[in-house]
Amino acid sequence: MSKFASDTFNMSQMAVTRRRVLQGAAGAAFVAAVPGLARAQGSEVTLRWWSPQASPAQLAMYKAQIAAFEAANPGVKVLFEPTSDEGYPAQFAAAFAAKQVPNIVTHLPSFAAQNYYSQGLVEPMDDVIKAIGEQNYFPGANDVFKTADGHYCGTPIGNTAADMMWLRKDLMEKAGIAAAPKTWDELRAAAQKMQGGGIYGAPLPYGLNSMTSLIFIGFIHRAGGQILSKDLEVALDTDATYNALEFYKSMREFCPPGATNYSWGESLTAFVSGATATGIYAGRVLANVNAQNPTIADHVTCAVYPTISADVAPWTFNDFPSVFIPKDAANMDVTKKFAAYLFDPAGYIPQLHAAPGHVLPVLKTIAESSAYLDNPIIKKYPAEVSLMASAAAAGKNLGFENDGWKANVKANQIIASNAIAELVQRVVLNGEDAKTTVGAISTKIADIMKG
Repeated sequence: MSKFASDTFNMSQMAVTRRRVLQGAAGAAFVAAVPGLARAQGSEVTLRWWSPQASPAQLAMYKAQIAAFEAANPGVKVLFEPTSDEGYPAQFAAAFAAKQVPNIVTHLPSFAAQNYYSQGLVEPMDDVIKAIGEQNYFPGANDVFKTADGHYCGTPIGNTAADMMWLRKDLMEKAGIAAAPKTWDELRAAAQKMQGGGIYGAPLPYGLNSMTSLIFIGFIHRAGGQILSKDLEVALDTDATYNALEFYKSMREFCPPGATNYSWGESLTAFVSGATATGIYAGRVLANVNAQNPTIADHVTCAVYPTISADVAPWTFNDFPSVFIPKDAANMDVTKKFAAYLFDPAGYIPQLHAAPGHVLPVLKTIAESSAYLDNPIIKKYPAEVSLMASAAAAGKNLGFENDGWKANVKANQIIASNAIAELVQRVVLNGEDAKTTVGAISTKIADIMKG
């Protein structure tokens, strides 16, 4: 869901303004509650920060946060290193194997943190959460990070409603569509009516990648199914899965030819550029449309993605973008200090504003603040941002499919294996027998769960 930078930035070389110094001083007070966190003295300490969220606007805000933290902590330098949604499993496997891990990781899904913690690779985040202030979070915000041993493997840096349905009100009006589709039949009919004149109905992904896996998991849930049972047994062989496959196949004719290889960036661009009448993405759509295609900015809105029927409740994919710390990270005290500092309002609010509506605040104290609400995008689209916030708050993912279920610590491996995307490609694109393919993919997932 992110746009990635190819460069690695050494933020320590950025000039520090008096305002940033003062913000850094405020941040130092903010994290003072962390036990044992002393200012680094003597030899220089370098912290490495990895994140797949690295758009130009976000990078600018990271620079400001880092500069202020460095100013308040002489002798500490922070190096930002962008990773990617598709590439991080291999990058982390190599880093953990070589014991060359970053100090802090942000914006990876909650199930990645759970997976690495289950392997003994992640430091508990309890101290950091206490420093931020448990009372400042929305109720239950950290639940997805609870571990079997009673700790927290991470904490959310934000919420994301990753599979909202984006719509063009102008195209809907032209096609005589009075309201946002709520069922699959309504969605297919709307896509058919709006397609034409070089505009396709939808930018659904069919590539062998994480987006296809994560998006199609949502379709299975919106058909009334799930990937795993409450006891973490594979539960793919159901009518819901077959119905989802049938509908996804029926939508292929309304997607651009390149959708065969679509991942996050291509799907986002298709809607933002005006190539498709609907979209499926998180809130970054709003900022991108206003910056890249302002002629449609007044016509864009969103809704929760349709379900198979009115009897099935909406299901929103929230990856619960995380902050976590590898257990082998050097300089653990100052690392935890920096992790807590990321939530200081002076830096956290501008970071959220770098992608307004995309990464939504997890601290109620921030969400209710005038400083957060004072943003052009948030002011222009209050209904859309509010809807995304409520959808994300109720959101789920493969590591946390339903309330009260066991955490699936193998979700990361399942997504990295592309098993669900393979199911889509084999049945939808290649025309293989659905029953046979579901059986083969179920076995593949079961083997991962047992491994």
